[in-house]
Amino acid sequence: MQVVTAKVKKKPLLDLVADQIPKLVLSPTILMTVVFIYGYVIWTGVLSFTKSSFLPNYKFAGTLQYEKLFENDRWGVAVDNLFVFGGLFILICLALGIFIAILLDQRIRAEGAIRTVFLYPMALSFIVTGTAWKWILNPSLGLERLVKDMGFENFTFDWLVNTDMAIYTLVIAAVWQSSGFVMALFLAGLRSIDSSIIKAAQIDGASLPKIYLRIILPSLRPVFFSAFIILCHIAIKSFDLVKALTNGGPGYSTDLPATFMYAFSFTRGQIGLGSASAMMMLAGVLAILIPYLYSELRGTRNA
Repeated sequence: MQVVTAKVKKKPLLDLVADQIPKLVLSPTILMTVVFIYGYVIWTGVLSFTKSSFLPNYKFAGTLQYEKLFENDRWGVAVDNLFVFGGLFILICLALGIFIAILLDQRIRAEGAIRTVFLYPMALSFIVTGTAWKWILNPSLGLERLVKDMGFENFTFDWLVNTDMAIYTLVIAAVWQSSGFVMALFLAGLRSIDSSIIKAAQIDGASLPKIYLRIILPSLRPVFFSAFIILCHIAIKSFDLVKALTNGGPGYSTDLPATFMYAFSFTRGQIGLGSASAMMMLAGVLAILIPYLYSELRGTRNA
């Protein structure tokens, strides 16, 4: 009986090195991501169960910091502000973004210029946006001063220094910054829809508003969820806009959870309490992300 042995051809050394190059290039990034993101998340979680004050203290304190957090009036204001700011910010951005996207989808003239105008704010950081709107809304320098100089002496627009209205100035600035991004997402979705579906609906006698409401917008559900998740993420982590526009004031009337966490962790020397607030923010993000990822995975399996 003749035994046939297959010769295994060895790869050249250069090919072996070339195979490993992607792993070598990516490994520092992966290592830094694990250490500086997931590692610090775990460390923050550990600190939230300790009596850490000015410096980390690893003496276990149970849920003490969380109890102090929920008894803190300033945290209650920050959470209420998050619901007001986040709710209005998300709703107005979605409504305005969809509306502008539908208008641009009508193939109007100067579409490129209009699209650039609405997308331009996304090129700016929230620090720049906050500083610009701080000048615009300043009662002695901006809009109020301009209207009074035009002869309307009784005009007042003091939301920036009004405790009850200051939170809405954050909504105005954030919507100005982000609605163009939502418009771009929906415009890309609208342009990806098969035109034969629309033509078929038109032949059946459906009006254009009915086609958008009954056919086009429902088919953009994935775009809607993507925009919703991104806007939720922006709302929960909002920090630089608040620091630049109101700095949390007047008083702490425009505090959000991120500014609360910064104030107690780095200026008031209560790292444990600040860590507890950071973990509550993470819980908020996960409460939105996990159902979304579950629905996406479920949809992929059923496809």
